[in-house]
Amino acid sequence: MRSIWRTLDRRLARDIGLVCLADTIVGVSYGAIAVSSGFPVWSPMLLSLLVFAGASQFMFIGIVASGGNPVAAVVAGLLVNARHLPFGFAIGDALGRGWARRVAGSHLMIDESVAFALAQEDAAKRRAAYWACGIGLFVCWNIGVVIGAFAGTAISDTDAFGLDAAFPAVLLALVLPSLKDRATRLPVAIGVVVALATTPFLPAGLPVLLALVGVFAAVDRQKVEVMS
Repeated sequence: MRSIWRTLDRRLARDIGLVCLADTIVGVSYGAIAVSSGFPVWSPMLLSLLVFAGASQFMFIGIVASGGNPVAAVVAGLLVNARHLPFGFAIGDALGRGWARRVAGSHLMIDESVAFALAQEDAAKRRAAYWACGIGLFVCWNIGVVIGAFAGTAISDTDAFGLDAAFPAVLLALVLPSLKDRATRLPVAIGVVVALATTPFLPAGLPVLLALVGVFAAVDRQKVEVMS
């Protein structure tokens, strides 16, 4: 594990640290929203340890809190996390070898850790970025959830703080540098259009999955370039 921290340069470590700080704030928001919505204090903590996927956790809490069926909430969370399948193909080499590493690495597979890994060209930095971000976020997220869960017992209106806006802001900050690549802009544009067009008509989470059609545009483009 020491080799991971030695491989990180100062700039990459700083960026990971800033994302960890932002996600700590989001974790506080999640814990506070869950408890203020009527869930027991331990429930957001348990979900964060076992699931560790912010989008699906927010979705589960939101659906159940609004009177939805817990089974439907679990299914919705699984649908949102289906994006981890292409993630696994994209950064499988960063997990390392051996079943223990792959199980632990799969549990740490979230949007931020995948984004940092894909941004590295060197294989060693790719692996270091993935594990450093994944471990850092797991620790910081759970600390934030614990703080938020206890704070939620005293806060009656969590919407007034607007902490939930930190989550999409972090993801946007991670995606923006990739848009410098011309080949990336078309798949992203297709995904954005599909997600925005379907959001008013589909349950939360499904538009994000449908946005993955943009990936096919990237694959087709690569095939054309190879053939030419």
